[in-house]
Amino acid sequence: MLEIHLNPGDSAPVYRQIIRQVRCLLASGRLQPGDEMPSVRVLARELLVNPNTVARAYRDLEAMGVLVSRQGSGTCVSAADTPGAESPIAHRQKLMRLAAPADVLLGESRKLGVPLDEVQEFLIERDAALDAKDKKTA
Repeated sequence: MLEIHLNPGDSAPVYRQIIRQVRCLLASGRLQPGDEMPSVRVLARELLVNPNTVARAYRDLEAMGVLVSRQGSGTCVSAADTPGAESPIAHRQKLMRLAAPADVLLGESRKLGVPLDEVQEFLIERDAALDAKDKKTA
């Protein structure tokens, strides 16, 4: 079952809330390339919205390349180009989730006068430290 929760207090229209949540589910890995989506009518019934609202969200997601609709076989998450590979859409969504923390890090490094190349080296060191920590706990 698709976990979409609408927020009546959200200023975004319902179809945009659906789009945003589908993209987040994809970015988080809870939706995978090839996964089948509920039909427009089923999702509309679950969310208690007009089917046209869900249809618009699905159309927009299809235009973005997130969903693929096939006559007679329903709608599914766009498949990756190669078996076992992550779709480019999913990868881009994951990177976008890193934008805010990256902006904070870059803002702080600028305030402190730490050059970008040193920040990169620091991140590589931190990554290595996390890998070592993960190996100890495994």
